[in-house]
Amino acid sequence: MPGGRLTQPERQQIALGLADSLPYAEIARRLGRPTSTVTREVMRNGGPTAYRADLAHRATERRARRRRPAPSRAAESVALPHGRDAEAVAEYEESFTTVLMTSGLPKMAARVLTCLSTTDSGSLTASQLAQRLQVSPASISKAIAFLESQSLVRRERDERRRDRYVVDDELFYQATIASARANDQLVETARQGVAILGSHTPAAARLENIARFLDFISESIIRAAGQAREILHTRPATTSNDTARVSARRR
Repeated sequence: MPGGRLTQPERQQIALGLADSLPYAEIARRLGRPTSTVTREVMRNGGPTAYRADLAHRATERRARRRRPAPSRAAESVALPHGRDAEAVAEYEESFTTVLMTSGLPKMAARVLTCLSTTDSGSLTASQLAQRLQVSPASISKAIAFLESQSLVRRERDERRRDRYVVDDELFYQATIASARANDQLVETARQGVAILGSHTPAAARLENIARFLDFISESIIRAAGQAREILHTRPATTSNDTARVSARRR
């Protein structure tokens, strides 16, 4: 039942798969589940090294019980713009957050970035983020500080002089450039080691190769990002397949 909740035996199979160092895709294939379901399950319950089937099952039951007494909130969430399906959007946001976490973002930073990215305006205040994510302002502040340090959001003032946090068309370009530039310090440090360890030694040769590799990768990324930058400002054309999918959903 790929669309239903995971059962306790399935969670035990996930735990066994993780113990055997199986990739998420293989665990999902054995369960007959989407890979995103397994990835989300593991990341929500301690990650691959701390996942425990029984604890995950109990945590899911607790979350389900907490959600039941709030029908009014569920009813409010149905009224989404552009005729969006509230349940589908919530599932997508959870999947997007999980993918961001597997790429290295802390959980709250991933939730904030997902919230901003899936908002049509791409801009929210700290209080709006706290309200949407049902967390404290302090949690938002800490997450924003991390995202700003990674060039993943920018801050601007609105007409009421409130700070707004923004993701825009330049988001991934700026983040990609910042990530590539982060290699520069490692390249410089590796080359310092070449001089200290002796340029004709095996250790020095290893460090020089690391420096050359990272130099090449950084330059390639920066060049490719510059060439592809225009894509971020281009509105994708609607394909015939997209139109067919929209029509099928309306029927």
